[in-house]
Amino acid sequence: MQAQEGGREDLDDVLIEKIKNGNDHAFRILVEKYRNHIFYTVYGVLRNEKDAEDATQEVFLKIYTSLPQYEKQGFKTWITRIAVNHAIDIKRKQVRRQENQQVEYDETGHAPRAESVEFLVINKEKRELLRKRIKELPENYRSVVEDFYVKEKSYQEIAVKQNVQPKTIEVRLYRARQWMKKHWKEDDFS
Repeated sequence: MQAQEGGREDLDDVLIEKIKNGNDHAFRILVEKYRNHIFYTVYGVLRNEKDAEDATQEVFLKIYTSLPQYEKQGFKTWITRIAVNHAIDIKRKQVRRQENQQVEYDETGHAPRAESVEFLVINKEKRELLRKRIKELPENYRSVVEDFYVKEKSYQEIAVKQNVQPKTIEVRLYRARQWMKKHWKEDDFS
């Protein structure tokens, strides 16, 4: 395993040198190699596919412009740090934008407090119902559904906990949703 890691780093270093010397094809190879890794890293923070796709492209632009500062300190770790930081920045901007919109909405006097409280109560009731119904799920789906929907963990966090790839978590959640659609009535949750 150690030799394989070292080989990957050596190949990355060769590609990076080519990129620094103006070889765009080398950058395309690097993008192709790490595209999924970067996507799932930012998706773990943003939890929205469209936002994650956009952020992935932005991260690769940042990587490209930051390559002159890269000092062979572990490329995958370095790009992961860039991806996580960028995703966190996007998330903060989204939260700030939502807060600003909420403040503007409240100031106009159109936001009845009871409605937002009602929404929160209904949401909580749905989560409680889901928490009870999770016991009906096949064992291999229970923990992933609970972690994602009840504990609101990201694919990345669940994958680390279960010692699997984020793609595995995505597949398990998909299959769990299919199972729920087949065995549970939609009225139970609406």
